[in-house]
Amino acid sequence: MSAVAVPPDRIKKLRELTGAGIMDCRKVLEETGGDVDKAVLLLRKRGAAKAISKEGRKAEEGTVMAYVHHGGKLGAMVELNCETDFVARNEEFVQLAKELAMQIAATAPRWVAKDDMPAAFLAESQVEFRKQAAELGKPADATVAEKTESLISQVCLLEQPYIRDTGVTVASLITDKVAKFGERIRVKRFTVFKLGEAEDAPAA
Repeated sequence: MSAVAVPPDRIKKLRELTGAGIMDCRKVLEETGGDVDKAVLLLRKRGAAKAISKEGRKAEEGTVMAYVHHGGKLGAMVELNCETDFVARNEEFVQLAKELAMQIAATAPRWVAKDDMPAAFLAESQVEFRKQAAELGKPADATVAEKTESLISQVCLLEQPYIRDTGVTVASLITDKVAKFGERIRVKRFTVFKLGEAEDAPAA
């Protein structure tokens, strides 16, 4: 069966949305019958698979980026790693680090990933969620699950909705770049500074 002819404007739109190459955009659009939304999801799914395959690789290059806001009263610093100096100097990689620093300053997460959350913190939170469910007469298990998911999306950077597009998580934002650069990319650590407040320990 012959491939579906894809209009150039759809390829352009998909490139703008994902940053993927022309050939990759054309291929997934042909596979999805020209449906841009489905093509975006397919590219992200494939990018996630590539990201998983690179998890064991060393990522010791990268950059440290800072963002300062509110007239110098609020700031954040993040270390973003990749595998090569070539990617570390790439404009899109540097821009990603800037976006992450801005995200951190705006949302003040406590940890990089949900696996970094202390078990005691999660357990204490879930005890409180069960208490709230009982007080409101709601099903305990469903309430705890819902509130736990919401908590994780607030305190863990990678699980947060991206501030410029809340339909995308920070993890997906990074995964898209992994697919584009073909290298492992990871947030190693970050910290948030607020004038006059005690500094929390940096995330690892």
